Amino acid sequence: MLAFTRSPVVQFAASGLLAMAVICGIAFVLIRETGTDEAIRDAERTTTLVGQGVVRPALTPEVLASQGKEFEDFKALMRDRVLRDETLVRVKIWTADGRVVYSNADQQIGTRHPLGEDELEVFRTGDVVAELSDLDGDENVLERRLNRRLLEVYLPLRPDGTEPVLFEAYQDFDAISSSGREIWLAFAPALFGGLLLLQLVNLPLAHSLVARLRRAQKDRETLLRRALDASQTERRLIAADLHDGVVQDLVGVSYALAAHAETLNGHGDRAASAALTEGAAKTRDSVRALRSLLVNIYPPSLHRAGLAAAVGDLATTHSARGLRMRVAVADDLNLDERTEQLLFRVAQESLRNVQKHADADHAEVTVRCEGDHVVMEITDDGRGFEPAALEGAYEDGHLGLRALEDLVADADGRLEVRSTGGGGTTVRVEVPR
Repeated sequence: MLAFTRSPVVQFAASGLLAMAVICGIAFVLIRETGTDEAIRDAERTTTLVGQGVVRPALTPEVLASQGKEFEDFKALMRDRVLRDETLVRVKIWTADGRVVYSNADQQIGTRHPLGEDELEVFRTGDVVAELSDLDGDENVLERRLNRRLLEVYLPLRPDGTEPVLFEAYQDFDAISSSGREIWLAFAPALFGGLLLLQLVNLPLAHSLVARLRRAQKDRETLLRRALDASQTERRLIAADLHDGVVQDLVGVSYALAAHAETLNGHGDRAASAALTEGAAKTRDSVRALRSLLVNIYPPSLHRAGLAAAVGDLATTHSARGLRMRVAVADDLNLDERTEQLLFRVAQESLRNVQKHADADHAEVTVRCEGDHVVMEITDDGRGFEPAALEGAYEDGHLGLRALEDLVADADGRLEVRSTGGGGTTVRVEVPR
């Protein structure tokens, strides 16, 4: 039986929103990283276009010497056509021996710094390279003062008739990262809106499925109660028919046999008298067995004398079959008819299992009050079983306890079966009083 401790639709909606948040978070990271990578590639392409299209044609020997009118014109060219890009914070041109030919920070022009392995590798391969600068070198003193993360893009240039130089552009990395965020923000409404629309479409379906499940559960419980009531009615009718019919007939037969035995004994036919006496005794044994069976089928004392008497009759029946019984039922139970019937069914099924499967010598039934609940425990000293064995029994069609679990749960109670191999078994049921 399913217990809905909270609305399944609310749970579905909450799990859907959580899934949306996870998907949006993953999408944010992936799109941002993709956007940042694309922005870095765009920075490489832009640096290549500027370097090859604007800077390289203007690199004359006088410019590379960092002096003269041509150098001043080159500085104006860089200021007007290259440094207009707001993301560029520094531009440098290096010779292979580490001299700064040009920088938009004039104090850096003409200084020398040994080129790192990365810069030398660019000279060797001719590839454009972009990387996040660590700004730890002496050549980056001014850049460190900017207190920004900078992306360095290196491009080797080969001016006509001169030695190759290295064109280096420093760009604001946060501005480049913002491009990734802008891409994410462009996709976010469509992504979030689509997921939200999917969630809203699924909610009515989830509500419909839950309603159908609850109706099916209610119908099942109704059928189960009707089956139980029909079973009880049929048991009562069978018990009445046996008691008023077969049992009474057998009692009459036993009396008749006993009377005939006395008559024959008086006439000296001792053999026939002994046979009739034995037949009368066996008939009385059959009557006792049938009466024990009647207790199992329908306890006549359950509603007349209470649960204690009915469980006592049940224990007597099992005692006659060799199982030593102890019954302890509290006096202050004050249970309604349905609860008494339910507890008796649990005791009946549990003791039947003990007798049939447990190979036990002793069993005990206790019933007591705990606050607003009544607790019944049926314990035995049998061989017990592992929990997996109980599930296997359910799968094989042995549904006695499973049906009782549903009935107990329907009464807002709980049924537990605790057992270990070789350690006996305890069946515990707790229901409201």
